[in-house]
Amino acid sequence: MAQDDVKSIDQLNEEADIAADYLEGLLDIADYVGVRNDRPTVQIVADDDTDIKHLIGRNGEVVDALQQLTRLAVQQKTGERSHLIVDVDGFLKRKRQHLRDIALDAIDAVKDSGEPYDLKPMNSFERKVVHDVVREEGLKSRSHGEEPHRYVTVYLKNRVEDTAEDDELDQE
Repeated sequence: MAQDDVKSIDQLNEEADIAADYLEGLLDIADYVGVRNDRPTVQIVADDDTDIKHLIGRNGEVVDALQQLTRLAVQQKTGERSHLIVDVDGFLKRKRQHLRDIALDAIDAVKDSGEPYDLKPMNSFERKVVHDVVREEGLKSRSHGEEPHRYVTVYLKNRVEDTAEDDELDQE
């Protein structure tokens, strides 16, 4: 299947089921499986809040690693790359809200000063959330720099200069 081909809901549910089975076997945890925003999703939940916090890790490093391992397990079984999302105890929802707040603060600063505002370096997921919020609010944003120091700059719509062709909006 080509990368741009749209997967059916059955294919996405199959990926989520494979991922859930993999994680249950790996961690002996409970989960909820589904599809959200056209992506297979596995939500890890547990009765013991103390143990589940270890699955999130500092700044989400553990849940990110679990997601990568699970995507590899799905790819090994299906032969196709997966954009599966693994969440632990609602961490991603809280993270999205925090990133939304950061983006809204940057938007306010840009509107107040009229000047571009640089955010701290972020991973591709974080940058995508920020870009989406900025677009929703009617401003522009661009990513600059090299990984792992890639960051977002927020601009007023009429202030964006199109001279830097290599700095493009993240589409991750």
